[in-house]
Amino acid sequence: MKRAVLLMNMGGPNNLDEVEVFLNNMFNDKRVIGAPKPIRMAIAKLITWGRKKEAKHNYATLGGKSPIVGYTKNLVSKLQSVIDAPVHMVMRYTPPFASDVLENLKDVDEIYAIPLYPHYSSTTTLSSMDDLHAALKHHGIRAQIKTIDHYYSHPEYISAIVGRIKEALNGCDAGEFELVFSAHGLPKKIIERGDSYQLHIKRNLFYARKALVEEGIYFSKTHLAYQSRLGPMEWIKPYLEDKLKSLKKKKVIIYPIAFTIDNSETEFELDIEYRGIAQEIGFEEYRVAKAPNDHPAFVRCIGHLYESMKAAS
Repeated sequence: MKRAVLLMNMGGPNNLDEVEVFLNNMFNDKRVIGAPKPIRMAIAKLITWGRKKEAKHNYATLGGKSPIVGYTKNLVSKLQSVIDAPVHMVMRYTPPFASDVLENLKDVDEIYAIPLYPHYSSTTTLSSMDDLHAALKHHGIRAQIKTIDHYYSHPEYISAIVGRIKEALNGCDAGEFELVFSAHGLPKKIIERGDSYQLHIKRNLFYARKALVEEGIYFSKTHLAYQSRLGPMEWIKPYLEDKLKSLKKKKVIIYPIAFTIDNSETEFELDIEYRGIAQEIGFEEYRVAKAPNDHPAFVRCIGHLYESMKAAS
């Protein structure tokens, strides 16, 4: 029985030349923009044209590529020693695409597709699965596909969150800080159509807050906010900028709860752009915790998910 594990994520530019590829593929995704294909393609080109210069500047600030690439490679490397099957990263909008990876997996009997999205959303999990099934069909691969919709409550995943928050505290008294769990936003209309993302985020907060208390970590207050909104439509609230302005204490730790892997939206948007906003507001301390990345607890989480799926077969 030949098996392979695919770690599925949105991806990010491997170099500055891929910035346009990333933007165009993302905004041309029917799960992101639900317009008919010709209209969606036109919208994607328009948004890409308008954003590519700024996006290239942002990625240049981060070293000329998305941090998601290196962090995911590190996770894959650590998983190779705990999983009894080859582990591959598959990116949705930039190489390595599902079709590229499957080119070398045509003789595999079972494929374990593990999304690096702990919360289910049509815009992330379903989009990646759409892409995987299209690639399987293209290559004529008939392997059995096993996957999981969400794992926001997995004990080891929660442990990784607590570990990263403790790292950000760095020995300081949590009571001197407010903690903001920052999730990637979505247009309100997507949630109103039944997408479970926001519900999963809120449930994730329940488990994370409970784990912090069990560890004896008591912040002054904890909050939820949403980042990364785009365009004129209403997105789910509260927006992160508004939340920062409402905080009583001027010491804050931001935890990027929507992400398991650090990327431009954590290392540029949160750590640079929102840091500037926090400084304007007058914060004494503004700290951004790392995403799980290759934290030992998150490595164990992915390993457990794989073993659970394998045992259920």
